[in-house]
Amino acid sequence: MPHDHHHHEGGCSHESTDSDYLREIGIQYSLYTKIDVENLECLNETTEGSAKFIFKPYEERLNFDKFVESDADEELLFNIPFTGNIKLKGITIIGANDDSHPNKVRLFKNRPKLSFDDANSKADEELDLARNPNGDLEYPIKPVQFSSVHHLTLHFPSNFGDDNTRIYYIGLRGEFSQAHYHGVTICNYESRPNVSDHKNNVFDSVNHRVQ
Repeated sequence: MPHDHHHHEGGCSHESTDSDYLREIGIQYSLYTKIDVENLECLNETTEGSAKFIFKPYEERLNFDKFVESDADEELLFNIPFTGNIKLKGITIIGANDDSHPNKVRLFKNRPKLSFDDANSKADEELDLARNPNGDLEYPIKPVQFSSVHHLTLHFPSNFGDDNTRIYYIGLRGEFSQAHYHGVTICNYESRPNVSDHKNNVFDSVNHRVQ
């Protein structure tokens, strides 16, 4: 962790402190604020709606009061819609320091409403995970592969041997951009009648009526 000390006469000047570092990392991990939480979906969660609580500020990543746990078996699948487009650069996953920690994650981009059956297809990215109870491991994602993502699916197929998988935090690092709907603008523009295109027809019809 960068922590530079510069000593001067009369005291110690901290150019980079732990709090500054955490604040900077926290900004990079702010994609959770761009999730369409109302439409976030987690398949096979024990408690319905618990998944939304693990997408939280980086500073709260070690708060283990809330978590998501798998129900029938060790699999979990998150369908994560965003309010715009993201460029995903890294992911951090925190579980307990035991066998309930997931040992693999498979990522799919722009495939809304993915099911467990669908997740058997080839993933866009697949990562082997280590136990990460302290949240100090990040897995880099190829930005080129995930540069324009409006929906992200995370499939956790297995863990280190427990019957159920438990996750306390999922952090997504990257960039966000607003979605642009050019098509709507063009349609509205083209739907306006151009009087000059129809002027002669209007006059012809009037003259016809007069005659």
